[in-house]
Amino acid sequence: MADGPNTLLELNQRSRDVFRQLVETYLETGDPVGSRTLSKAATVSLSPASIRNVMADLEELGLLTSPHTSAGRMPTEAGLRLFVDALLQVGDLTEEERAGIEAQLSGSNQPVDDALAHVSQTLSGLSHCAGLVVAPKREARLKQLEFVPVSPGRTLAVVVFEDGMVENRIIDTPPDMPVSSLTIAANYLNARLKGKSFSDAQRQVREEIAARKAELDELTTQIVEAGLAVWSGTGQGKTSAGTGSGAAGRSLIVRGRGNLLEDVQALEDLERVRRLFDDLETKQELLELLSLAENADGVRIFIGSETKLFSLSGSSVIVSPYTNADNQIVGVLGVVGPTRLNYARVIPMVDYTARLVTQLVS
Repeated sequence: MADGPNTLLELNQRSRDVFRQLVETYLETGDPVGSRTLSKAATVSLSPASIRNVMADLEELGLLTSPHTSAGRMPTEAGLRLFVDALLQVGDLTEEERAGIEAQLSGSNQPVDDALAHVSQTLSGLSHCAGLVVAPKREARLKQLEFVPVSPGRTLAVVVFEDGMVENRIIDTPPDMPVSSLTIAANYLNARLKGKSFSDAQRQVREEIAARKAELDELTTQIVEAGLAVWSGTGQGKTSAGTGSGAAGRSLIVRGRGNLLEDVQALEDLERVRRLFDDLETKQELLELLSLAENADGVRIFIGSETKLFSLSGSSVIVSPYTNADNQIVGVLGVVGPTRLNYARVIPMVDYTARLVTQLVS
């Protein structure tokens, strides 16, 4: 099995030339590539017989595979990874493509969510894949918080934000907790946290609990911790009319899934695309996948089974984080498409868009 750069060291120049040309041809056509096709390429000055020998060696290394006995070869996922990491020559965007992306972000009065939706649509149109954007964390300010007992050991926490959004969550409390303790907890929070963002409220409560825990009634401390300080923020019980989904109340924007139906060449491809559509509906898993990109600078590429989410549909994901004015990563954008997508074109597209969105949210 190929293991990236180490495998590259095993290839002589002739093998590299054949491998590079085969992968580039496959990415362009989507079809297995035969030795006669490669022998006609200007970059490969070998006979079909010599090319077949090289292809056999590459297949033995796990870089190529043959879907049928009489068919040509195509790169494996390991082969695509080697190509992307070591041999890919990334291109640059045209002025028209840059202008198209910039136009979707123009307009100072455009809400950020609308601009990001346009970005997702633009990425989809330019790449002919599905465009993905994970929007920044929502930082609405708190207006009021109340605790309502619903049964012994169960309490409804109601959080009202200044923008009108309401979040409800059932929390566990001691079965014998008096209503007065709930009232004290609500009064405590409302007096100190009104007008603060949710993350600031969480941070302040943690700090005050640590500093003044001995001063608080033990039961009141428990409800404060359960009600807000250790709130997971996963959005369960949310009653907002928005699209809140998944981690930290973020939203996911997906545009252009119809593009994934292009170039379907066989009936088995339809089943693969259907599986991809099912994958795209699993927003929580997608958010977890895209969050991986937040831990690295620049563009990240996931090919096929490198991600649990798209392992069955045989797809690639190209994503890049974007930051705010404090250089903190606040979201992720990118595209998802077939593993044979045009990496050289899509990578700079995602990178440039991420840099523009960074300017937008800064």
